[in-house]
Amino acid sequence: MAYSEKIKVAIVGGAGYTAGELIRILLYHPSAVLTHIQSGSNNGQLISSIHTDLIGDTTMVFNDINFEEVDVLFLCSGHGKSVEYLNKTEIPDHVKLIDLSHDFRLNRAGNNFVYGLPELNRAQIRQASKIANPGCFATAIQLALIPLASAGLLIDEVHINAITGSTGAGQAPTKTSHFSWRDNNLSVYKAFEHQHLGEICQSLRQAQPGFEMDVNFIPVRGNHTRGIFVTAYTRFEGTLTEANKLYSDFYATHPFVNMATENPDMKQVVNTNKGLLFLEKHGNKLMIISCIDNLIKGASGQAIQNMNLMFGLDERCGLNLKAIGF
Repeated sequence: MAYSEKIKVAIVGGAGYTAGELIRILLYHPSAVLTHIQSGSNNGQLISSIHTDLIGDTTMVFNDINFEEVDVLFLCSGHGKSVEYLNKTEIPDHVKLIDLSHDFRLNRAGNNFVYGLPELNRAQIRQASKIANPGCFATAIQLALIPLASAGLLIDEVHINAITGSTGAGQAPTKTSHFSWRDNNLSVYKAFEHQHLGEICQSLRQAQPGFEMDVNFIPVRGNHTRGIFVTAYTRFEGTLTEANKLYSDFYATHPFVNMATENPDMKQVVNTNKGLLFLEKHGNKLMIISCIDNLIKGASGQAIQNMNLMFGLDERCGLNLKAIGF
């Protein structure tokens, strides 16, 4: 049901990229208010001293959480940290959880988190109290493939090449996110074994029970900061017109996924919660291009979309964001 008062929001792990994007969007969300932002290494400091793009937008400081003043908690710490936090922290029953780590994405015994891809699980998300937010690569790739799977039309192995920006590696500097390494450079990593393959295949089997074909995924580090650009192809016996109708019909009620009529570029989605798809037919192969902003539709924007659904709001609330375009 819709809340008459603003949703009270807290964030754990408030110093990273995904938390910074959450804060930036939530500060201007018409139906939410940030009450607490926790960062173990920055307690008491101005949030704008860490997220310097927020200078002039907020005078909040990193602080400890009083759960009596919280309706929903976003977990933005690194992988493995959410389980650790929940094991040592008593969360009242009235507080809903949205986890942005990998910790609860896979179906395991005792896992009561709903997988938070709205284009697949919107009805379940509306009823959920705990959401596992999808990974960034996983989001872009699933948007490309789920319409085929839902129609039972994934009939062969799938080939995927996807390039991501440096922010996908997190805020802590590493050799491969350092400017002098990343600029004017490309590299493949975790070929055929990326950690997001588990959730991708899980969702494809949910949409198309019995799907067991290979999903061949080649991730690429790009020399840009944000955005994911996916090119996938698989065997498809129908026409391009039939494919476009299938995708358009599937996403007709999903406001953030758009079908492009011309070959798209990544800047059309950067800084937005949009997913942009484009189809081409080559012989008996259907090629699907899918692009998103890894920090927004691939992380924080999708998390807010899930929050909106959980609290009975229009899922677009607070997410009318313009692409950078140039």
